[in-house]
Amino acid sequence: MVRKRILSGMRPTGNIHLGNLHGALMNWKELQEEYDCFFFVADWHAMTSDYDATDHIKDHIRGMVIDWLSVGLSPERSTIFVQSHIKEHAELFLILSMITPLAWLERNPTYKEQIAQLKNKDLSTFGFLGYPVLQAADIIMYKAHGVPVGVDQAPHVELTREIARRFNHFYGPIFPIPQTILTPTPRLLGIDGRKMSKSYNNAIYISETPDQIRAKVSQMVTDTKRARRSDPGEPNDCNVYSFHNLYTDKEAISRIEQECRKAEIGCVDCKELLAENLTRYLAPIYDKQNYYKNHPNLVTEIILEGCEKARSVAQHTMEEVRAAIKI
Repeated sequence: MVRKRILSGMRPTGNIHLGNLHGALMNWKELQEEYDCFFFVADWHAMTSDYDATDHIKDHIRGMVIDWLSVGLSPERSTIFVQSHIKEHAELFLILSMITPLAWLERNPTYKEQIAQLKNKDLSTFGFLGYPVLQAADIIMYKAHGVPVGVDQAPHVELTREIARRFNHFYGPIFPIPQTILTPTPRLLGIDGRKMSKSYNNAIYISETPDQIRAKVSQMVTDTKRARRSDPGEPNDCNVYSFHNLYTDKEAISRIEQECRKAEIGCVDCKELLAENLTRYLAPIYDKQNYYKNHPNLVTEIILEGCEKARSVAQHTMEEVRAAIKI
């Protein structure tokens, strides 16, 4: 039986953190067992906000692929490639931009949000406004059945669906309409209690050493009602407890919950236990990262082979597109 195809990508803006791991990568790892998966490093998308600082994008590309492989993405079961290596993406982006109404882009819910969040950057560029069109080209290029996303990213896929429908209306049924595959994303905040983000400098990265992990966990915000160790706490209001739900066994979690409410365990002890469990969880990933870093030629080979496969599919799609638009 032919497996349905899915596609997803990630911008190479730095190291992978725990939010990326549980919000996307662990889901990708499971999906590759069921679907024909195409996963790409979205380096052109990185330029939409970091156009004035591109020096490190190339290094971030290799680092990201190493992180993906270390988590468990398999080049035997998934196609791993780099967006900018497939020039057909740019051609399809150009064609789609000719038919995409400006109002569709201006109502993109994340457009104004990101401008507000990144006030230190000038994002009044065509590239930033039009990135959903490039995103649509990325997806429909491979005639993906679906796109795995969290709830907050669902509007992006819906815009891709609208663009695909509009193209098909003008030029014929070239593209299937991709489905939104909603993926459960655990509540995982940064060490300061805000959304985990590189730009907030509050993330814990999967490439960090045990000492670095312990240092960051020690800084994590806890239940603000526990001003003193003798104060009883509410675990559900504590960011550290939410991490325990991912990295600590059920029996220990139950004990922590009871002891916190009775003030029988202090926040320092709770954090030390979390750091120990988190370090143990990440140890296999950390070991694989070191393996791939010590075998750079293998990483290069995986990227080149993935790009070759993606390029073959993209070239075939663009032959159909050019015939459809009669250019």
